[in-house]
Amino acid sequence: MDDDRLIEIETKLAHQEDLVNALNTVVTDQQAQIVRLEELCRVLTGRVRAMSESATVDGPEDDRPPHY
Repeated sequence: MDDDRLIEIETKLAHQEDLVNALNTVVTDQQAQIVRLEELCRVLTGRVRAMSESATVDGPEDDRPPHY
């Protein structure tokens, strides 16, 4: 194999390593965002459940006001 061909292969390999590192950073950032969003969903689900439970404890919302 001649030197030019070897240099071309090494150059391509270096670019691929940079690309893999960049993609790894993107995937790592996305995973962190997924974890944050999952926690937010858990919190919001808990709030919705608490609101629906308190609404059923307080009584139905379609009761007529006393002036009817």
